[in-house]
Amino acid sequence: MIREMKISLTFQKQTYAVFFAVILSIVRGVAYSNEVGIALEAPMAILAFTFCADTYTQEITSNRSEIWRLCPMKQRIHFIYGRIVIQEMFLLAVAAISYGLFFLFQHPRIYGMGQSGPEHEICQFFVYFAAVAVTLGFWGLLSNLLSCLFRNMWVGTGSCMALWLITNSSVGDRIFGAWNLFSYTFRKLEDSSDFSWIYGKAVCICIGIIIVAVLPNIIKKRG
Repeated sequence: MIREMKISLTFQKQTYAVFFAVILSIVRGVAYSNEVGIALEAPMAILAFTFCADTYTQEITSNRSEIWRLCPMKQRIHFIYGRIVIQEMFLLAVAAISYGLFFLFQHPRIYGMGQSGPEHEICQFFVYFAAVAVTLGFWGLLSNLLSCLFRNMWVGTGSCMALWLITNSSVGDRIFGAWNLFSYTFRKLEDSSDFSWIYGKAVCICIGIIIVAVLPNIIKKRG
């Protein structure tokens, strides 16, 4: 596990993830606390698919592919899934810390726009945490799948970026509505009882399950 952590969480990755979180919490303006989740979800998706794109291809770029092929297929798949879990847990910690950094640097208004008190703030954080966990998992798995399929992390990252631009837009919101991958971002802020955005997160979860199921076959075929 320690070895996999060293491979998955290099110093460079940890540095740019933390730097990303700090800069975002300073430059992305919010007025109310319930806007923090909106400010974070889409950028955290970018961080996820760039962070996880090389989970498999790092074996190719580091010239370890020949040794990698000597490992049994089950062991290779186990390593890849283990690295994804390690990276996702790190990103989830970054997402939680980023939420707090917005309050540290920007001091958004807590009471307003239908917010009722400290209890609401706690619930709001846990809702954000659940939504961003699904977002991170989906985009991390997708970028790794595409990188494995094309044996190129840049193709995986670029494809995810194209999908991100489509879904994280007013056009994507109009087309997909509550089924959008970024439904949490486009939810109705003034209506805290509206949870129709969960449909979009359910789509992410379903696609993520499919990715987990087909990934071993892609690794077997692509080597």
